[in-house]
Amino acid sequence: MATEAALALGGNLGDPVAAFAAALAALRRHPGIRLGRLSPVYRTAPWGKTDQPEFLNMAALVETTLAAEELLALCLALERAGGRERRERWGPRTLDIDILTYGEEAIDRPGLQVPHPRIAERAFVLAPLAQIMPDRLIGGRTVTALLKAVADETIRRDEASTRRLQTLLA
Repeated sequence: MATEAALALGGNLGDPVAAFAAALAALRRHPGIRLGRLSPVYRTAPWGKTDQPEFLNMAALVETTLAAEELLALCLALERAGGRERRERWGPRTLDIDILTYGEEAIDRPGLQVPHPRIAERAFVLAPLAQIMPDRLIGGRTVTALLKAVADETIRRDEASTRRLQTLLA
């Protein structure tokens, strides 16, 4: 039986749109995953460590027959394939893929927490997520309500990057 999962993709080094396209294409080819709705690409200020370039962020829905741990392992492998090096927390990166939701499950294990533990405070995650699952409940509140609580006008849709991503995935 397949489980719907929401993924967040982000990056601010190299060519994040190309990294997103490569990761999404790899997800599409994986036998245990069916790629679903994709959000537009958003341009966002860095969070946590602010002395770095702006990020591009997006969200993707997938249906997967993979267990949550297997999905995480795949996401980490895609990050490595995209050139991700983990040097500092919240630091710059070529590609970051987080599991935001995994069905209705609440998972709290070392290395895997779903829903993502800081989702309610991160407008850069909620803005794209609201485009593909606005009514999804997280912690008893919809994604739309969570986004309204932390709205940030500096987060903006990047139409050129969205069109480029669509072209790369075609």
